[in-house]
Amino acid sequence: MKVIVVGAGVVGTMHAWQAVERGHEVVHIEREAEARGASLRNFGQIWVSGRAGGEELDTALRARELWEGIGARVPGLGFRAIGSLTPVRGELELAVAEAALARDDAAARGYKLLTPDEARAVNPALRGEFDAALFCERDAAVEPRVAQLALREALLASGRYTFLPNREVREVVGENAVRDDHGDVHTGDAVVLCTGAWLSGLVREIAGEVPVRRVRLQMMQTDPLGEPLTTSVADADSFRYYPAYASEALDALNAGQAQDPTAAAHKMQLLMVQRLDGGLTIGDTHEYEHPFAFDTVEDPYEHLTRVVESLLGRPLPRVRRRWAGVYAQCTDTTRVVHRQQVRDGVWLVTGPGGRGMTCSPAIAETTANELGW
Repeated sequence: MKVIVVGAGVVGTMHAWQAVERGHEVVHIEREAEARGASLRNFGQIWVSGRAGGEELDTALRARELWEGIGARVPGLGFRAIGSLTPVRGELELAVAEAALARDDAAARGYKLLTPDEARAVNPALRGEFDAALFCERDAAVEPRVAQLALREALLASGRYTFLPNREVREVVGENAVRDDHGDVHTGDAVVLCTGAWLSGLVREIAGEVPVRRVRLQMMQTDPLGEPLTTSVADADSFRYYPAYASEALDALNAGQAQDPTAAAHKMQLLMVQRLDGGLTIGDTHEYEHPFAFDTVEDPYEHLTRVVESLLGRPLPRVRRRWAGVYAQCTDTTRVVHRQQVRDGVWLVTGPGGRGMTCSPAIAETTANELGW
């Protein structure tokens, strides 16, 4: 069997991985020299803790299992089973953490509520003041800037994988075939379009208006911290953002404790992960209304710096780089991904939203199973 995969972000690369793992030949087409979109511009978190119960959590847990197995075979991914800590302050935030701990699926997530001393035993870098911390054992991390490159190197070693960069697919030709902007036609037994936030052009032509929106974010990365940050770290604003924390306690938090005005204006939460070079990836914001700004603004970065410094109890290292990214999210945010047959033998897979890095191995596995690979 021969599979044509269009798009070399993490979702497309994981579809290529699934096909090669099942003994098939893959032609992988990317319109740039390598993927440059949301698959690189993220935290590299394998984020189980905040996922909605049911299908979304099941997908994240399966993906976490797959990531660990792939990471053992591809060390360049930088897979680390580090878990996460969400420090909380005050009775309202603590009540949300306690409500999460009471969920039926809390054990599957690896939730534990830790005292400040217990949290610092897990992550000594957290020297700031807080009252407790929600620990999620199942969270993990990879290196987003190099993950696709490491996976591609392993795919090339299979002898059944061909990577074609700098080619934009312009047309679906008959069944199971596409034509690129070099004029070459690529024919297989299946074509999977994993085009990320690119929803115009060919995608609109063959699929129409899909139930997917684009979301813009801002993030930053620092110089090395100078000490290990042994877990990823979130703040209590993540309770307001992730569906796992929906509860009466969260309603009380929203009613009784206003979010910081900058955080509210930019729909923010703190997520923070240490990179293998010691630097910290810190974010993020959410912008949903088009047209997106073309510049980055400083207020969110200043807010994130204040929050991080309050948790670390020390100044943040120098910010090395800042960036914006755009990802595709299903407009029905309870859906893990939009998977649609758009022609005979041609499928579109897009819209995982902020779940893309976490869930892509399981999303690709489901596609492979459904298509009978």
